[in-house]
Amino acid sequence: MTQSRHPISAATPDIRDVGTGREDSRCFIDHITVTAPSLEVGAAFVRQALGVSPQVGGEHPRMGTHNLLLRLGDALFLEVIAPNPSTPAPTRPRWFALDTLRPDAPPALAAWVARSSDIHASASACPERLGNIEPMSRGTLDWLITIPADGSLPLQGAAPALIEWQTDVHPAVTLRDHGLSLASFALCHPEPERVARALASLGLERSVRVSATSAGSPPRLVAHIDTPKGLRVLPLP
Repeated sequence: MTQSRHPISAATPDIRDVGTGREDSRCFIDHITVTAPSLEVGAAFVRQALGVSPQVGGEHPRMGTHNLLLRLGDALFLEVIAPNPSTPAPTRPRWFALDTLRPDAPPALAAWVARSSDIHASASACPERLGNIEPMSRGTLDWLITIPADGSLPLQGAAPALIEWQTDVHPAVTLRDHGLSLASFALCHPEPERVARALASLGLERSVRVSATSAGSPPRLVAHIDTPKGLRVLPLP
């Protein structure tokens, strides 16, 4: 796979793709998500791959989770998310399929989130069911996000969750800048045409590369990240 050395654009949500008819539904990569049974395990996974430790994010009371964050641009970041052992388990399934992780499960780049300025239009435009649109919060941040009722990952993580931030400034700008940027993002899936249709409906077909998995292989997400020490790959090959 040919690698891009130009960071993926972190365009602001009000930029429109004029003339495509998708002005209300167009999305942008907002963040990529590493799931792990604990934040400590997830942080070590990121540190080994990128040479940088993510910083403390916060807690999601409704989901019984907490996260770590790593800036990848002015409107793009990496998230490590895990169940929060300090809070009661929620009465509903946790998001990002976290309830399916065993205590000894390895961390994984398992999901991603696409930003929309009109999440209802974007969700309606997508041929895949991405979940219910729900309000969520972390500290002083509020947003709307799609969450499947059973906590699963749409298309096993190949389809994004959709997010609409209810803030004036993207939260990535408040994170420490380590000089990292997302160079390319790829999805490998047994049904690449189905994934491609979903991405096209959201205006994401030029931002994400889609390919078929080899026979019998599970879906896989791969991020190539530019760092001050050169191009790194998450997960490690």
